[in-house]
Order: sequence, then C-alpha cells, then structure tokens
Amino acid sequence: MTHLTISTCNLNQWSLDFTGNTTRILKSCDIARSHGSTYRLGPELEIPGYGCEDHFLEQDTFDHSWACLIQLLEDGAAKDMVCDFGMPVLHRGVRYNCRVICYDTEILLIRPKTAMADNGNYREGRYFTPYSPSKTKETFLLPVEFREKFGQVSAPFGLHFLQSKDGVTVGCESCEELWTPNSSHIDLALRGVEIIANGSGSHHELRKLSTRMDLILNATKKCGGVYMYSNQRGCDGGRTYYDGCAMIVVNGKIVAQGPQFDMEDVTVVTATIDLDDVRSYRAANPAFGMQAVRLLEEEEGGLSGLLCESITLLPKTDKPRPRIPENDLELKIYSPEEECCLGPACWLWDWLRRSGAAGGADSSSVAAIVAVMCILVTKAARDNPEGDVAAECRRVCCKDKGNSLWVPATPQEMANCILHTTFMGTDNSSDVTLSRAKRLGEAIGSYHLSIKIDLMVNAVLEVFRLTTGHMPRFVSRGGTMTEDLALQNIQARLRMVTAYLFAQLLPWVRGRTGFLLVLGSANVDEGLRGYMTKYDCSSADLNPIGAISKGDLKRMLIFISQEYPGFEVLSEIANAPPTAELRPIDAATATAEAGHSQTDEEDMGMTYEELGSFGRLRKIARCGPVSMFKRLLCTWNHLAPSEVAAKVKRFFYYYSVNRHKMTTITPSYHAEAYSPDDNRFDLRQFLYCTKWSLQFATIDRMVAQYPDEEGTDKDKND
Repeated sequence: MTHLTISTCNLNQWSLDFTGNTTRILKSCDIARSHGSTYRLGPELEIPGYGCEDHFLEQDTFDHSWACLIQLLEDGAAKDMVCDFGMPVLHRGVRYNCRVICYDTEILLIRPKTAMADNGNYREGRYFTPYSPSKTKETFLLPVEFREKFGQVSAPFGLHFLQSKDGVTVGCESCEELWTPNSSHIDLALRGVEIIANGSGSHHELRKLSTRMDLILNATKKCGGVYMYSNQRGCDGGRTYYDGCAMIVVNGKIVAQGPQFDMEDVTVVTATIDLDDVRSYRAANPAFGMQAVRLLEEEEGGLSGLLCESITLLPKTDKPRPRIPENDLELKIYSPEEECCLGPACWLWDWLRRSGAAGGADSSSVAAIVAVMCILVTKAARDNPEGDVAAECRRVCCKDKGNSLWVPATPQEMANCILHTTFMGTDNSSDVTLSRAKRLGEAIGSYHLSIKIDLMVNAVLEVFRLTTGHMPRFVSRGGTMTEDLALQNIQARLRMVTAYLFAQLLPWVRGRTGFLLVLGSANVDEGLRGYMTKYDCSSADLNPIGAISKGDLKRMLIFISQEYPGFEVLSEIANAPPTAELRPIDAATATAEAGHSQTDEEDMGMTYEELGSFGRLRKIARCGPVSMFKRLLCTWNHLAPSEVAAKVKRFFYYYSVNRHKMTTITPSYHAEAYSPDDNRFDLRQFLYCTKWSLQFATIDRMVAQYPDEEGTDKDKND
C-alpha cells in the first residue's frame, strides 16, 4: 500500500517568544500525530519567529533556538514521526536560514536556504547567507548540549533529500526558492523526489495570495508530486501579518487547505495521499522522463538522497485503511475588500492581546475593522468557551477574574469593553458627520463620546495672541494661506493630544486599570501625497489602515455594510465625499452628502484614484517623474499632454516636500504594495530637492513635441 498521511500547519508565532513558540510547535506536532501523520512540516524560522530581524545578528538567538529544539525533542515532538522545523543555524561562521529535519531524537538533515528574500519588507540578505552546494559532503558539528543529551555528534548539512526505508522520498524548498526562476522543486522532481515540503514566512498583501497559490499549484502541475506548504499566521511583532493558508497539493490539485485569516494560534492541515498517483502522473509525461535522464547524464549519475534505514513513512498494514478524498478542493480567495477588513482585524487582535492593552479611534474605517475583529473573536470564543481564544478574550475584556467561563453574548458586548470611539468636533464640523459617527458607534457597540475641542483651540490661539500680538485668520475671513494652514493644523494636532489624554484616563473613568491603545486613521494615499498634519490623527500607537488605499477602504466599508447586519451607515459614509472639516463651512458650496464645503480632493489638487495610479507607478513600476509621464501619456490619453505633465509634476512636488512626514509615521498594517512607509518598506530619502529641475525640464521638452493639446481619445473616454 502506498498511502501516506502527512500534515502541515499555520502557526501564530511571536518573534523571540521562544517559550510560546515552542509550546505552539509541540501542539502542532501532537495534533499531527493524532491524525496518524508520519511527516509534519512547520513554517520558516518557526522556533525564534520569522520577524526577529537584527536579533538574527545576535548569538543568543541561535543558542536559544537550539535550546528549544532540544526541548521539543525531549518532549516527544518527533516521536515516531519525521518533523521538519525551521530555525537559524551558524555553520562554519556563516549564518544560514535552515530546515532541521528530525525523527525521534535524531537530526536527519540540516538543509540551508539557497535564495534570500530581499525585496519589499524582506531583508533576509542582511541576516543570512544563501547556501551554495559544496562538492564534498558537509557535516555539521552539533552543539555540546545536544551531543550530551542525545549522543548524536554531527548531522548531514546541505541540499540533500531524504529516502525512507520503504522508498518514500522527501525534499525541501524554502519560501523564496519557490519564487525564483530556477526553483528547487524542479531539480527535486527530476531526481524522483515525490514529496516537496515548503516551510514559508510569507506575509499578507492585497491580491498576493492568488500569485502565491499559482506558483504552488503549477509546481506540481508541471512536474507532478506532492507539495506541502506551511506558513506563519498572525502578527509576529511588526507591521506585517502572515496569512497562513497552509495546504497540500497533489499533481496540481488541492487536497487540503488551512484558513488564511483565523483566530486560532495553531491550525494543522492533514491529508492522506497515494504515492502511486504521483508515480503514474510523472511516468505518463514523456518530456519529464527525458529531462530526468538528461539531468543524471549531465551529472554522471547525480546526487543520491540520504537513505534513512531506520525510518518508515508508510503506515503499517495492521493500521485502519486511510480515507483519500475523491475530489480536489476549490481554492478560497478573498476579495480585496474582504482582505481589507479581515487582515487588519486579525493583526489588531494579536496586537491587542499581546500588548496587554485595548484600543480606540475615531475613524469609521478603523472602527469597522475593530468591529470585524470583535465578530471573529466572539464567534471563536462562543464556539469553544474553554479554548485559548476565549481565555484571551476574557483577559482583554477584563472578565478573567475567578473561574468564570464568560464569553461575549454579542460582538457589541465585546466592543463596549475594548473600543472607545470619540468624535472630536469643532465649530467647523458638520452635523452630518456628527450624526454618522454617533450611529456608527451605536452599531458597533463602542463606548462612544462626542467631544467639542473649541475650548482647547481657542486657548492655544489666545496664548499665541498674547505672545505675538497677532491673531491668525482663515483665507475665507481675510487671512493668508499660511494663517489658514496653521489654523487647520492646530485643530488636527489637538485631536491627537485629546486622544492620548482620554486613552490614559478613560479606564480610570470606567473603574478599570491599564491604558488604551490609540489607533490612527490616515490611509496610504494620504501618506503618499503628504495630505496629513504631522502629529495629528495619523500619529498613534497603531494604524490598521495606513497601507490601504482610499478606494479599497470605500469598497471595504460597502462590503461590511452588506455582509454584516446593522452596519448600513457604513455605506452612507463610503459614498460621502471625504472632508477634513478644518475650515469654516461655506453654506453656499456645502453639499448634502459631504455636509461641508471643504473636500479632500479639491485640497489635494488630485483625485484619490489618480493618487493610486501615481503610487503604483512610483513604487511597483519604479518610475521617476519622466518615466511616469511616459506611462501616463498612453494610459491617460483622454487628457492633453500638458495636463498629464502638470499632474505628474504636482504629485512629485507634494510627494517630495511632504516626504519627511513618513519618518514619524505610525506603525501600520502592511497591505498595499505601493505603501510609502519610510520605516521598513519604502527606503527612500526624506530630504529632497523639490524642484526636480532636470526631471521636470525633460517632461517640458517632451510636452513641447505634442502641438495638439487635445486628448487623443477624448470623446471615447468622456
């Protein structure tokens, strides 16, 4: 019988939480064993946590990882089962990102990663060296503690695959290697390896999952074989959220899949497969056979696997017959608006429970994300009142005293415990916005307050008048633009001060201890354009929407209003023109939808849709001013070349003059590939020559080549 049961997993690891990480790994091994599995795969760097970053430069991280591996083997994690763990290894003075494959208390193989992820949020090349295969067989001298505990002195080190006594072959492909042109799974498949295991640390990004899944499915669709994928799931201490989705694929078809967004810390995905399906699939492909033979001829026989004579992976004949699913699963891919609410909601839950605090904010998008978080947590807690999620929920909601098994009856009950929303209005605020904020607070169930901050604004302005003898005025009341901006900014900054005051004192007001997290509410487009006041509502402890575009946020609000009963007000908010409400209302130009005469897009001099285009071209397509103008000249052919040039120049001027604001930006959930987050993701200068003299002059010369100032496709696009 060639049936084999294998398991992979999603683990919510936390960087440097060695004790918690070890506990979660052990739990996944126990679950896999209870499923009858003989092979268990874990995520990349699961022992220390993937996001340790510069802590990987510390010897302590390597020492602690070995200590945890010893503890896992002592506790029986790999008892009667092959376990594939992820951890860093220092070999001959070089740091490697490795897979450590164990059985019982023996290390069968240490397999180093060959390709580093160094784009976007990834900096693996800063901490690890990509491994190049040696012509001689390498061995790794195991630490003294390991030798003394288990008696094993050394272990094979390199790009080997394993072959069990009963003929099952297993090889490794580690995360980034899947994304490279010459992926490891191709070579492994041509060598006859039947099971390829990929322990990964892949974070969520809008619309990214389908690309990742295409690579996994195509890996075995072309070459045949079993592909196991494991991933971290959750926030491990930074801006990114690892989105799980562990799965098992056979010959290009999904046979088991874990959730992408989830509240559980440990999710194990198990499948029983038939290796004869793999062997017949490959044998039926003549091109596969010819390339496999050619590989062996070129290498004069090629490298053989490591034979593990003491290990059998196929079940014994006296075991019950395993059940193999007849049909493959349909891949679950969320829409971008679903991702916008589910990803930040799960990320925020990890921040909330791991920081020991509760959160509050006044943005409807942020509040809606917290509401979705409460819906997910409440459901998980009510499904299992004695489980880990319910216990964390009781602790966060301050309901963990005594032996109570309290769980929230509704998401609104949980929200009232943890979410504090405030509408901080002035005389410049509209009644329409005040009403929407109140109705949203009621729908969510938050502890809602309406605060008038005019007293604070007037007090600060009076201090300025007494000091300088001058009182600034808005443009509409005879002032200059300098005065106008200062009057807008003081309102925005006092909202930040007020938010932190109430975050510190509201628990005391409600008879509780501790403090609240302040949530920011600036989106990725505002950050890109710099359309925000430095140290205003964009400054907070966390910002769940800081890397989400305005367009995606609107679609998310509409999705939530349709998906969850009682949130109809979100649709009204999504369809209202965005406004800062920092200038006096002009009744003659105020619209009923906005409730105000000041709108964001008029202030910015560009639409949010245009900002999204600028952002994608600047970051994803790596365009400077000239190359961006060339691209948009074709895609915006309904506009005259001079109009396109003016828009590009305006964007780069404001982007560069406001870039300094990104140096103090609040840590945000990473979602959008064109995020301008200066701290980790978008590594560009913040002191620019904002004239862009050569670049803009080049654009001007190009515009001059187009004497016809009319759009080439104006009638059709209108």
